[in-house]
Amino acid sequence: MDLYVFLAVLAAAACHAGWNTLLKLELEPIVATSLVAAASGAIVVPLALVVGVPAAASWPYIIASVIIHIAYYLALAQAYRHGDLGQVYPIARGSAPLMTAILATLWLGETLGPYGWAGVGVLAAGILLLAIRGGRALQRFDARSVGFALLTSVTITAYTLVDGIGARLSGSALQYTVWLFLLSGAAMALYGLVRVGPRLVGDFAANWKLAMAGAALSTAAYAIAIWAMTVAPIALVAALRETSVLFAALFATLLLREPLLAARVVAAVLVLAGVVLVRLR
Repeated sequence: MDLYVFLAVLAAAACHAGWNTLLKLELEPIVATSLVAAASGAIVVPLALVVGVPAAASWPYIIASVIIHIAYYLALAQAYRHGDLGQVYPIARGSAPLMTAILATLWLGETLGPYGWAGVGVLAAGILLLAIRGGRALQRFDARSVGFALLTSVTITAYTLVDGIGARLSGSALQYTVWLFLLSGAAMALYGLVRVGPRLVGDFAANWKLAMAGAALSTAAYAIAIWAMTVAPIALVAALRETSVLFAALFATLLLREPLLAARVVAAVLVLAGVVLVRLR
């Protein structure tokens, strides 16, 4: 993987962990996800007027991705409603790289090579160690948070593959990203109004700085990832994005006062080893 792409995806991982951390700070998760998604759509409106529309061949993928992203936001919100960031985030992200790598190989014929496969495997192992042993000491996982986190992982795999293919067909990763966020933001804003009611408007007025910060981080994170998937193997980009768990673990400890356990340190070492292997691919 080219060094420039490699560093860009790492930056995207930090942004992604940042906006997920914001979901746990002040607002009810379903409100936070609705506001962040809606704000992300609002952010890209000026760009939509300038960049134009992506190629017709990519539109079925954009529509499919909007639907999958709605499922992703809802599953993620429910997972955070019942579980810690340090527990939910690794579970949600941990199995997605392996599923993505397998499906990308079978469906798209991508070849990762021995270092690529080793990197994906070691990354996933480190992430899953966080999920299994990295939660709060002496506290069981809530079955609901685990279930919703696993569902989130399935949606991550689905939208990663759909967006990787769709962006390649679109002719412009920027156009694809702008219209994806515009439509998914509108859909989540509508859902939030139906689910929460007019209170959502008041919540935005009271927390607009938080919502816009989350939107900026979310948009930047996935815009970089979509672009990277047009110039590098989808499976490697997906795996490298999951280094976001390291940033999430750091944010969970520093900002949310969740415990720093030994398992999290070991998992961090495994994730870093996986990053090195992916870079060597």
